[in-house]
Amino acid sequence: MNTSNIPLSRKQLTTEIRSMAEEKNAVILVHNYQLDEVQSIADFLGDSLELSRKAAETDAEIIVFCGVHFMAETASILSPEKTVLLPVADAGCPMADMITPEQLIEARIKHPDAVVVTYINSSAATKAFSDYCCTSANAQKITDSLPEGQKIIFTPDMNLGAWVTRKRSGHDILWPGYCPVHHRLEPWEILEKKKQFPNAQVMIHPEAPLDVLKLADVVESTGGMVKYVRNLPEGSQIIVGTESGMINRLRKERPDIIYISASPDTVCSNMKKTRLSHVHDALKFNQHVITVDEKTAVKAKKAILKMLEVV
Repeated sequence: MNTSNIPLSRKQLTTEIRSMAEEKNAVILVHNYQLDEVQSIADFLGDSLELSRKAAETDAEIIVFCGVHFMAETASILSPEKTVLLPVADAGCPMADMITPEQLIEARIKHPDAVVVTYINSSAATKAFSDYCCTSANAQKITDSLPEGQKIIFTPDMNLGAWVTRKRSGHDILWPGYCPVHHRLEPWEILEKKKQFPNAQVMIHPEAPLDVLKLADVVESTGGMVKYVRNLPEGSQIIVGTESGMINRLRKERPDIIYISASPDTVCSNMKKTRLSHVHDALKFNQHVITVDEKTAVKAKKAILKMLEVV
């Protein structure tokens, strides 16, 4: 009997992944939105920049980034001496694709007095033409650090931009990009869930539209959500407005909490592309290598480091 084409079980895949990772001195990074089976084999589980920074601190020779393309690029920028593998080559981010370096250059020419703040959910090439990067966790600190009269071009997420500039004078420029998953959240869904669960708090990611965020009790990044639930009373109820995989992540921290998804339509198909078999093959065949050319990497890293000076 030929058994070469029989798929490996989850247990077998997990065993082989861990064995290859140890043999090849690889670290496995898994984003909070990944499938539970992939989260289960993580060396580090978290949000995109946090993961890249942790990997840079290790002596690993290989980084396997279970996420999407821009995340693997960031890991490569911060660890140029390491080999960065993206298990699924076409796992991308629609929001990152909503702005090109050429478009950003044109915006800078049109608004030469503006400071460009670019969300980490962007390509390395776009970061390279930015003054600051930011994450959903620190975007408020970055914008607050700039003078009130300073014009900001915030790219590419108009929803996060609207949230962090809501108290400014109103002359900032928000690039018309968005995360399709969070952008689908609507106020009526939140209001309906609050009626169904009157004792529940509402926690929403700042990539959601401003009229949705105004209905939240808590607006947090994925990392902030993890920290928040750690301190909730036992048996609390919380309505979660972000990508569905986050609830699996939160349950790992506090399984006693009752989590309610804000909407059934919060699945990122790109984040859900990665399976254990892809991680296995990435390590076995050294695929798919993600690199950033040196010139772009140097400029993009400058924007990242400028962010870290503030936060």
